[in-house]
Amino acid sequence: MAKFYDSIEPQLVEFIERQQMYFVGTAAADGRVNVSPKGLDTFRVLGPHRVAWLNGTGSGNETAGHVAQNPRMTIMFCSFEAKPWILRLYGTARCVQPGDPDFAELVELFPPLDGARQVYDVTVTECQTSCGFGVPLYEHVGQRDLMYSWADKKGPEGIAKYQREKNARTIDGFDTHLPAAVLGGGDE
Repeated sequence: MAKFYDSIEPQLVEFIERQQMYFVGTAAADGRVNVSPKGLDTFRVLGPHRVAWLNGTGSGNETAGHVAQNPRMTIMFCSFEAKPWILRLYGTARCVQPGDPDFAELVELFPPLDGARQVYDVTVTECQTSCGFGVPLYEHVGQRDLMYSWADKKGPEGIAKYQREKNARTIDGFDTHLPAAVLGGGDE
């Protein structure tokens, strides 16, 4: 049975801290709805109504394009290993990119990640838990290190080139507002 919370209560924080992955859902007014799986050590609860998550360079940049048009975001955690439980955090997100005044402060909350593209600072307005009886049991083997090795091989210039070519627009053609330094328009 679903239960709603006005804030991220301590038992929800404990649940979040035990999870190895989460999912982020966003959508613009038209085009595709995007749901992205996230892992690594990229999520922080900053208060009863605030979370942040670090976004590495990926094959697309849908979240940035969507949030620029519509800041609504849902973040979902599922228990795959223990008691079946699902937690959704509903809120509004702000995309913080390199060069933004508070990027350095926010990115310091996470272990270093070459190619870190954005931090999403999310104001959580409501939380919801549900049973998760239909979610299968999985055993966590470990986090993949592929993002780290990919970024290491590319190097800073290669990552910036990749972001210019693959991350400047969403698959629906929306601008993702990459920083001018990445796009070649300055050194912000």
